[in-house]
Amino acid sequence: MNPETEYREGLEEIAKHYEEIIKLLGEDTTRDGILKTPMRVAKAMQILTRGYSQDAHKVLTDALFEEKYNQMVIVKDIDFFSMCEHHMLPFYGKVHVAYIPNGYITGLSKIARVVDIYSHRMQVQERLTQQIKDCIQETLHPLGVMVVVEAKHMCMQMRGVEKQNAITTTSDFSGAFNQAKTREEFMNLLRGESKRI
Repeated sequence: MNPETEYREGLEEIAKHYEEIIKLLGEDTTRDGILKTPMRVAKAMQILTRGYSQDAHKVLTDALFEEKYNQMVIVKDIDFFSMCEHHMLPFYGKVHVAYIPNGYITGLSKIARVVDIYSHRMQVQERLTQQIKDCIQETLHPLGVMVVVEAKHMCMQMRGVEKQNAITTTSDFSGAFNQAKTREEFMNLLRGESKRI
């Protein structure tokens, strides 16, 4: 699906609902600047949630290669944007992924695609972290996977406590990363070169 030219079923209905919401907020939906807003928002929401129609496991298996490499593979600083399921406001940041192959590797860009698919759904950061880890573990069957997510949440920045500089960090790991030494190696590599969001 090309999100700029192809949209999922229900687009018109979503736009109608947004028109009603805009009216309930007190705006004139016939005004020039607002007239096309319901459809624009409907299209934007379908783009921001396109992960529901994509299969992250298939992305990994489409680029699966047999390889006798059993050291850590790290893809870090993967930018992402997601939608908080509690307030439907964005959260955004970076994902860092490491895995230790067990006979098979995947294309490096596919790791970023997995992040993209799960982040383009209504999410909480904790679940996003776990879903990325589980997908890689279940599909590649590596010796271990570790995922670290660092994010800023607009629901904390724009409303509620209004803390603009708060960063939330979550992690999840499996297999070889249950060993503190392996986790520490990964975290040291992140601390040494990773850029702040």
